[in-house]
Amino acid sequence: MPTLSVRNIVKAYPNGEGGVTRILDGVSFEVKDGEFLSVLGPSGCGKTTLLKIIAGLLEPDEGEVAIDGVPVEPGHNRVGFIFQQESLFPWRTVRQNIEYGLEIAGSNLSERRKLSDEMIKIVGIEGLEDNLPHEISGGQARRTEMARSLIIKPDILVADEALSNLDLQTRNYLQAEFLRITEETGSTVLFVSHNVDESVFMSDRILVMSNIPSRIITSYDIDLPRPRNRTSHESLEYRAKILEVLEVEQEKAMSRKATQKPPAAT
Repeated sequence: MPTLSVRNIVKAYPNGEGGVTRILDGVSFEVKDGEFLSVLGPSGCGKTTLLKIIAGLLEPDEGEVAIDGVPVEPGHNRVGFIFQQESLFPWRTVRQNIEYGLEIAGSNLSERRKLSDEMIKIVGIEGLEDNLPHEISGGQARRTEMARSLIIKPDILVADEALSNLDLQTRNYLQAEFLRITEETGSTVLFVSHNVDESVFMSDRILVMSNIPSRIITSYDIDLPRPRNRTSHESLEYRAKILEVLEVEQEKAMSRKATQKPPAAT
């Protein structure tokens, strides 16, 4: 049984003209236990909307999300979510941020401390436990957010362009660290990205979404040994195939925007 099943998800939003624009149009896929699955698609195709539905932060208009065969409900805590923008509480220390989910769940202090010590070691931020977020680097903040998401032992870890705001050197380093950490914790990962190179380097499988109304249009099994060589012939072949599909969908998105009516003058 797959860890995550997404079945015929539909979501639409008001378009400001008295109608609605369908963003997701029957999105379906599965994520296997322990799999690292990435989702790519043109800008505005609903990738973040899809993640929010999976995490229980948003309800679909139609369709169902199930984890281990059990339909998820809004507000469930079976998914760990790493947002695109930094989301640490600025008034809480690194350790207090990591322990937040356990604190909300009612875990006692000794249990929180034991688990946070383990996660701090796994993600490699020993010595920063008492620092506030403004006292650590962007890469260290990402590690802290990973620890906060993983400490609750989620069934699946969802990341929304989690490394996109980092400089190239830090991003490349943290891609390898993200893989190490999720492998060490046995995590199942759904990773949204706009970076094809990143997805080929990190993923077991890549799904590509269409322009809106969005569906899954193709899937690639990335059959490459780990650790991966970013510039190998095989990696570059995957990159070229995926970029070809994405460029077509991005052109459709740009054409759609060009034909939309401008707002009325006021």
